[in-house]
Amino acid sequence: MKKICCLNPIAQCGLDRLPEDYQITDQMAEAQGVLVRSASMHEMELPDGLLAVARAGAGVNNIPLDDCAQKGIVVFNTPGANANGVKELVLAGLFLAARDVVGGIRWCRENEENPDIAKATEKSKKAFAGHEIRGKKLGVIGLGAIGAEVANAAAALGMEVYGYDPFISVNAAWMLNRDVKHITSVDTIYQECDYITIHVPATADTKGMINKEKLDEMKDGVVVLNFARDVLVNDQDMAAALENGKVARYVTDFPNPNSVHMKNTIVIPHLGASTEESEDNCAKMAVKELTDYLENGNIKNSVNYPNCDMGICQTESRVAVLHLNIPNMIGQVTGTVAGQGVNISDMTNKSRDKYAYTLLDLEGRPTEETIEKLKAIQGVLRVRVVK
Repeated sequence: MKKICCLNPIAQCGLDRLPEDYQITDQMAEAQGVLVRSASMHEMELPDGLLAVARAGAGVNNIPLDDCAQKGIVVFNTPGANANGVKELVLAGLFLAARDVVGGIRWCRENEENPDIAKATEKSKKAFAGHEIRGKKLGVIGLGAIGAEVANAAAALGMEVYGYDPFISVNAAWMLNRDVKHITSVDTIYQECDYITIHVPATADTKGMINKEKLDEMKDGVVVLNFARDVLVNDQDMAAALENGKVARYVTDFPNPNSVHMKNTIVIPHLGASTEESEDNCAKMAVKELTDYLENGNIKNSVNYPNCDMGICQTESRVAVLHLNIPNMIGQVTGTVAGQGVNISDMTNKSRDKYAYTLLDLEGRPTEETIEKLKAIQGVLRVRVVK
């Protein structure tokens, strides 16, 4: 019986996909797997028996990734599962920035007791006039699952779309509308686009990427949209750009003490993935990733270990070794198994930064002594007999 701990409410349609021999527990100390959405795990003690954490969403800043990796705990996320929900809100942000709908609604509320509101409307509505987005230039920074969908949708609406992503995957490139101009310098977006939307993860290289230097490159009256991560934009520099008119509108899905007080800002309470469909899709994907790892040792969409897929084991046994990415590790692992006299019918080894993963299909069952010898190899973080 495998036990799964849910640190947040997880959509039932996802939980229904757990195998029959799985049990939900509220005790993390006894769980082999964790399903989480927004709960912070940074202050939690990671139990020795915990094998994997699956985040039902894309962002993983609430999970201590390196601490998990050091204990041989694989962390998954669900990229693309909420892409359509976020894309639709980005489009809403584009429309709200182009036309002062928010200001117009506010005016109607403020004048709701005026018996002549219909006549007053005709005199006042010019204050909320805007422009159409058709024909305007949109720059999309980051062409992952969400960025690509935004780019395609904007192109279909008649916008001239520039896309930038130095790490775009082959699959993502194939999915792009042919009208999207894939450019090689992000400065082209900063200098030429009327609207700029960012869709990149928060890393040491991207934090504060929208700052005074980049804002100064932009066209006067540019609109900036941030539905990715709060920290990608330098709040002080953005506030100054809004005050002096360099930026006409800043649309953000991340309220904070700075953004809620900025001039000409549309602040949305982190609703990007808050749709029933997104939550269902994320739950289903998270459960699938978690169970495939626990049942078969396969890794897909991990953020701290490399992807690795050997399908369903067809031999007597499968052993997973999570270890540091250091020389001679494969030789030591295979040598230890061979020393028992067990033949390795198939194996794979993948690495990602400091960490690596070795999966072995064996024609015999490893002894407890062999497993202990594998654990004793310097740099090995966890050894698991999957089957």
